[in-house]
Amino acid sequence: MGIVKKHKRYDDNFIPLLLGHVFLGIAIYFLEPIARVYFLGVLFYFLWHIITSPEKEKTMFVLLGCAYFVGGEVFLRMTKGYFFYETGKYCVLLMMLAGIFYKGASGKAYPYFLYLILLVPAVIVASITLTYDANFRTNVTFVLAGPVTLGIATLFCYDKKISEQQILKILQYLVLPIISMTVYLFLYNPSIRDTISNTASNPATSGGFGPNQVSTALGMGMFVMVVRIYMQSPSFFMKVLNILIFAAIAFRAVVTFSRGGVFAAIICILAFLGILFLKSNYKVKNQIIGSTFVFLFAISSTWLIASVETGGMLDKRYANEDSLGREKGDATTGRGTLFMQEMDGFLQDPIFGIGASRTKDIRVQETGEQLPTHNEVGRLLGEHGMLGIIILLILIIKPLAYRARHPSSYFFYAFLFFWFATINHTGMRIAAPSLFYALALLNITNVKKKNIIHRKQLVQ
Repeated sequence: MGIVKKHKRYDDNFIPLLLGHVFLGIAIYFLEPIARVYFLGVLFYFLWHIITSPEKEKTMFVLLGCAYFVGGEVFLRMTKGYFFYETGKYCVLLMMLAGIFYKGASGKAYPYFLYLILLVPAVIVASITLTYDANFRTNVTFVLAGPVTLGIATLFCYDKKISEQQILKILQYLVLPIISMTVYLFLYNPSIRDTISNTASNPATSGGFGPNQVSTALGMGMFVMVVRIYMQSPSFFMKVLNILIFAAIAFRAVVTFSRGGVFAAIICILAFLGILFLKSNYKVKNQIIGSTFVFLFAISSTWLIASVETGGMLDKRYANEDSLGREKGDATTGRGTLFMQEMDGFLQDPIFGIGASRTKDIRVQETGEQLPTHNEVGRLLGEHGMLGIIILLILIIKPLAYRARHPSSYFFYAFLFFWFATINHTGMRIAAPSLFYALALLNITNVKKKNIIHRKQLVQ
C-alpha cells in the first residue's frame, strides 16, 4: 500500500495516460515525423488551457505544461520533434511569462529581478570580446537561455500556494514523456550487449543522442517514480507497476554509462526519503522501512541485470575503471579541465568576467573543439566575474531563507539538490534544473479539512 493513501484519486487516470505514452514511444520510433505533430499538439493544448481556463486553474495549467515539456525536452530533441534546439526552454519561458501575465509575481521575489539584471553585463562584454567568427546571437542565447528561464520561472513560482496533491500531479506530468522515451530507447537499442565495448558513455544506448542529457532526463524519471512508489501506490498492483516502471527507467539510465543523471537521481531520492521519514509518525515510518526493503531489492535486481547485459563494463564504469580494469586518471571525464579553464577566465577579468559564451569561444580558438560548459558554477564565475558570485549567493541563500519560513514540504531539498547536482555536470543545457529550482520555491500545503467543534452554549 502507498504511504499516503489520500492521493488515490490521482491514480485514476494514470493507467490510461501510461498506456497512451507507451504507445506514443512506439509510434515515434516507427514513424519519427509524428514527434513534430506531437510537439505542436501538446504546445497548443497547454497554451489553450492556460488562456481559456478559469482564473483559479491557470497556475496549475502553467505548471503542468512546464513539467510536461521539461520531461519531454530530451526526447523531442532526440527524435527531431523540435524546430530548433532550444525550443524546450522557450516553451517553458513562454508559459511562465503567460503565468506571470495572468497571476502576477510575488513582490518578495525581488532578489530574482536583481538576478536577471545581473545577467545583462555579460551580454555587453560578449558583444566586445567574442571573435568575429562566433555567431553572437546563437552563442549568447545558448548559454543564457537556461539562466533566464530559471529567473522567469522563479518569479512566477515564488510563494505560489499549491496543495501536496497538485505537486504530485505535476510530477506525474513530468514523468509521462520520460516513459515514452524509455520505450523508444528499448526499441532503438534492444540488445545492450552488442553495443558495449568499453566504459565510455554510449550514444548507441542513448537513442543516438547525448548520453549526458539522456541520463539526466531518465534520472528525473527515477526520482518521480520513487515519489509514486511511496506516495501514490494505493494498491499492491500500483506498487508493483510503479516499481517496474522505475526499474525500466533506471536500467536505461545506467546503461547510458553517463553517471551524472544517475547520481543526481540518487541525491534527490535520498533527500526526499530522508525528509519523508523524519516528518512521518511511527506507523508511517515502519511502512517506509518496509517499502524500502522491496525497493532496494528492485534496485539490486536492476543493477544485476544491467551488469550482466554490459558484460561487467557497468561495474567498471562506476568504479572509474577502463575496459581492462585499470583506474582512470580523471574521474570527472574532462569536466575538471573545463572548470579550470573557466576559472582562468575569472582571473583574467574578475569584475565583469570575460563575457557570455566567451569560454567556449576561447576553446574553439585554442583547440578547435566545440565544447560547451558542463558546469554552470564555473561558467558564472568565468563569464560574469564578481557578478557571478552575487548571482550564486542569491540562488543559494534565497531558497534556504524561504525554507526556514516554510518547512512543511517533503520536496524542497530534493528539488534544490537536483538543480545543484545537474548544473554541476551538464550545466543548463536543458530546462530541467530551471524548473526544479522554481518548484522548490512553491508554497506546498497539505490541505486538510478542519475539524468542526460543536460547543454547547453556556447559559448566562
